[in-house]
Amino acid sequence: MAYYICPVCGDALKLWDNSYKCGKGHCFDRSAKGYVNLFLSKGGSNHGDDKAMINARTDFLNKGYYGFLKDEVCKAVSDFTPQNGEVIDCGCGECYYTAAIHEALTRKNKSPEIYAVDISKDAVIAGKKRCKNLNLAVASVFHLPFSKESFDTLVTMFAPFCREEYSRVLKHGAVMIMAIPLEDHLWELKRAVYETPYKNSPHDFEIEGFELVKKSDVKEMMHLSCNKDITSLFEMTPYSHKTSKEDIKKLESLDKLDVTAHFAVLVYKKI
Repeated sequence: MAYYICPVCGDALKLWDNSYKCGKGHCFDRSAKGYVNLFLSKGGSNHGDDKAMINARTDFLNKGYYGFLKDEVCKAVSDFTPQNGEVIDCGCGECYYTAAIHEALTRKNKSPEIYAVDISKDAVIAGKKRCKNLNLAVASVFHLPFSKESFDTLVTMFAPFCREEYSRVLKHGAVMIMAIPLEDHLWELKRAVYETPYKNSPHDFEIEGFELVKKSDVKEMMHLSCNKDITSLFEMTPYSHKTSKEDIKKLESLDKLDVTAHFAVLVYKKI
């Protein structure tokens, strides 16, 4: 059974009234917006994606451009998660994929218990608005506030990767499902921005402590029909933080663009 543990001392947290408390007296209030903050901040109150980034991503995803990827991930989770299985989404963002996973498992009568964490408080708040049936916490994937061997399935979608923590919280024989961009991903968008664009490097799919049991290559041409969608897509990528203002300005003249979306959906078994 999955449950929160204290990020200070590691003891189990129990919900009393509207606060999570451990046996050593550490207390974490559950927000009126439905989440608990279990991230031990070391400077400043805002971490991860801000509201502008979340709004851009939410607007883009809600238009269904990545619907084909969502469907493939939901299928993988449905196929590999046991009845009454417990699922965690690490780096859940605004819970576009998490909410869909909950819906897919519910349709299969698998009675899911789904937890999700993100370092961004704004993302978690947006996630709770998207799906009220999720157990949401502000936390780092490098310090997950859960006891060891808690989960049957772990999902990670473009989030920072922490093999040691993911292995710790997964049960023996449990699965980790992840999506990563492949070589052709966003090639046309990069050509529109950079003088010398490059394709993504090939991946080594081996992960210590895990066995790759399934790999799905999913690829689709997206037809972006307005500048807002083109800009939102670019702002969702790591490139937005590394690109000069001059290069970003090239996007302003584009009112439509056909862009390749190319992913691998990977299913690993903990060994």
